[in-house]
Amino acid sequence: MMKGYYKAPEKTAEVVTADGYLRTGDKGFIDEEGNLKIIGRVKDLFKTSKGKYVAPAPIENIVNNDNHVELSIVCGSGQVSTMIIVQLAEHLVPKVDDPETRASINTALEALLAKVNSEVEDFERAAFVVVAKDPWTIEKGFLTPTMKIKRASIEDHYEPKLEGWYAAKKKVIWEE
Repeated sequence: MMKGYYKAPEKTAEVVTADGYLRTGDKGFIDEEGNLKIIGRVKDLFKTSKGKYVAPAPIENIVNNDNHVELSIVCGSGQVSTMIIVQLAEHLVPKVDDPETRASINTALEALLAKVNSEVEDFERAAFVVVAKDPWTIEKGFLTPTMKIKRASIEDHYEPKLEGWYAAKKKVIWEE
């Protein structure tokens, strides 16, 4: 295991406990035989208002395999249903102001939403897809230096818009 970050004791304190354990972000428990069982990631699971836990990663894998999508996040903690926020694939971003292209993307995302909802459990079904207006970057604090999504940062950023999005009752919402 690493001993810490080079000349950065504050960063080391964030990831290594006082007694020398690495904070991995994994969720687990010690079983009756003393073995560590990893059961998921601490930050990834969330609970809907219906009391069901949703693991977003498998749903995001379905979404991210679509050629219209660069990145996605599935969220909905405390909500009646989940939702998906996407960043469009790079080749589409310059074309979103063209009404024909936008309509085509809209249709494709509605089809993607239907596909996702047909492959997941009832309680995991997404109510809508939101197309993010601005890119998620390291500088904005939405991605780690290794390009992994910082779920909490993205959810906090969009939280003020959630009520309006759920109330809109649309399948695809373009962030304003």
